[in-house]
Amino acid sequence: MTGEPPPLVVDRQVALAAEALPGQADLEAWVAAVLARQPDEHRHELTIRFVDAEESQALNRDYRGRDKPTNVLSFPFEGPPGIELPLLGDLVICHSVVLQEAREQDKTTPAHYAHMVIHGTLHLLGHDHLDDAEAEIMEALEREILASLGIADPYLTPSPPHHDTDNEDERADA
Repeated sequence: MTGEPPPLVVDRQVALAAEALPGQADLEAWVAAVLARQPDEHRHELTIRFVDAEESQALNRDYRGRDKPTNVLSFPFEGPPGIELPLLGDLVICHSVVLQEAREQDKTTPAHYAHMVIHGTLHLLGHDHLDDAEAEIMEALEREILASLGIADPYLTPSPPHHDTDNEDERADA
């Protein structure tokens, strides 16, 4: 093995008619920024699907028991035992929720999309925010990665932070 990371493969899927969706180059840059901090990670393939509120709500209800649309859902790939594939998993991002949150939090849509993709990719890599200690680690990584891309701290917003992970808040649901 040459020591070089495997090629990044981002399957961009658009399941709605919408403007202001991130393009392939942005998605790849955001995911690459996460993976650059994971030098031992060899899974470099994922799908990012942009959906409407109806599809987001159905997935959130069926997989998380929350009957409402949400910003980002993460589905890590779990392969059969003994078989290693380069798949990280899938991210499903609800366009209308991201737009609404960006407005409410006084962020640009591209900056909020970058945060959602980075947050979701960290979930695919096993990070979580179920307790305060995990949340601090994950949020610090998000801040560092976003800063490397010239994007401001997403947790410094005019709206007060919420720590009830059952609500839509500054922490992406994933």
